[in-house]
Amino acid sequence: QVQLVESGGGSVQAGGSLRLSCAGAGYIASGNYMGWFRQAPGKEREGVAAMYAGDGRTYYDDSVKGRFTISQDNAKKTTYLQMNSLKPEDTAMYYCAAGPYWLAVAGPLRLSSYNYWGQGTQVTVSS
Repeated sequence: QVQLVESGGGSVQAGGSLRLSCAGAGYIASGNYMGWFRQAPGKEREGVAAMYAGDGRTYYDDSVKGRFTISQDNAKKTTYLQMNSLKPEDTAMYYCAAGPYWLAVAGPLRLSSYNYWGQGTQVTVSS
């Protein structure tokens, strides 16, 4: 059974950094996509970063490109999201997700590409 558990959220001032972790024992393997999504109050959940575990290709939404970095530690079966230069508009609940490659027809930053989700971790950025 797949379980994804996020951690690392918190409150920071604008310009600060946080690193989110997603432990996904048994699922982070070649052939899968790992993604990070966020959902702000009153807004739809959106994809911010993704990685194809097969070859390490990464994908980013334009809003976070150059500031966020997704990475993976296969030995620890953990995916990370390093977030730098945080802005108040980055405030949201952040979720990690996992899905097989064959589900990612619409692209790795789309909700439909994932069938396993974590419970979320809150990130709050103050100005």
